Amino acid sequence: MVQRPVALFAMRSRHMAEVFTPDVLEQICRLTRVDPRLVAERFNTPAISRVLAEAEVLITGWGCPPLDAVTLAAAPRLRVVLHAAGTVKAHITQACWDRGLLVSSAAAANAIPVAEYALAAILFAGKGVFTLRERYRDDRVFTPAAMVPGVGNFGRRVGIIGASRTGRRVLELLRPFDLDVHLADPYVTEAEAAGLGATLLPLDDLLRRCAVVSVHAPAIPETHGMLSAERIALLPDGAVLINTARGEIVDTAALTAEVTTGRISTVLDVTHPEPVPPTSPLFDLPGVFLTPHVSGSHGNEIHRLGQCVLDELSRFVAGRPLAHRIHENELARSA
Repeated sequence: MVQRPVALFAMRSRHMAEVFTPDVLEQICRLTRVDPRLVAERFNTPAISRVLAEAEVLITGWGCPPLDAVTLAAAPRLRVVLHAAGTVKAHITQACWDRGLLVSSAAAANAIPVAEYALAAILFAGKGVFTLRERYRDDRVFTPAAMVPGVGNFGRRVGIIGASRTGRRVLELLRPFDLDVHLADPYVTEAEAAGLGATLLPLDDLLRRCAVVSVHAPAIPETHGMLSAERIALLPDGAVLINTARGEIVDTAALTAEVTTGRISTVLDVTHPEPVPPTSPLFDLPGVFLTPHVSGSHGNEIHRLGQCVLDELSRFVAGRPLAHRIHENELARSA
């Protein structure tokens, strides 16, 4: 009989119950030799060091310490790191790649609620909901949407910036709707975009042509300030810019200035800086729908991250390829 691998949890202890339901934790315990009461917030305590020396599986999460060369030297049997959250950049070091460790992330699971939020925002934007709500509240005059020119999602031109995990999920969710979907991503070909249900456009052309634009690019040096004042000015009058990615991708001051004029509107779940300063006009501008970074996994959605790790662990124990493996060469252009 094949012996179950030794596993160790490495994250902030308080996140254990948030991420792993009792049922999922029980299944992890059946697949591995693990003590769910022993959670590594540091790797240099005696109790953690003893388990780390035998561990083949490391189940990580928010707050996991960096897996540097010193830590890996103390974990000679370690084979796989399964991350119960999104980005692995905070704890996966070059030493992990040099060692040839398998690395997996629950980023695809976290992309699901973000994409659902973006879908709702896109459809609301196309219906003119954000503008009409403000008008109705201010004027107390009932104006049927049918009487408002340009309202509706039939043939609405929607632009997606970034074919990231979330961007691809959004494209998938948009398929059933009668929308004209466009994509801007420098790493995607026209054929790949067509396979995703979109027409590929250069970023500037997408901004000029689309009435609703949703940002799903990763926060990397190349995308910092990518939506500058000049690019925001390319948006057509009445356009809605949606950002559920990262605030630093958009020039907040430039966006605020454009929205202040009433020329465009915006749906912001992320901002730069974050949180928004209490004095920011974004709280009061009628063309802004502002939420406090809630599009990602929250509440019971966090349990999906634990389920994702369980699925990956099942694959690893069965000798099957990981479904959400991260490769070193992907990190430079991913979140």
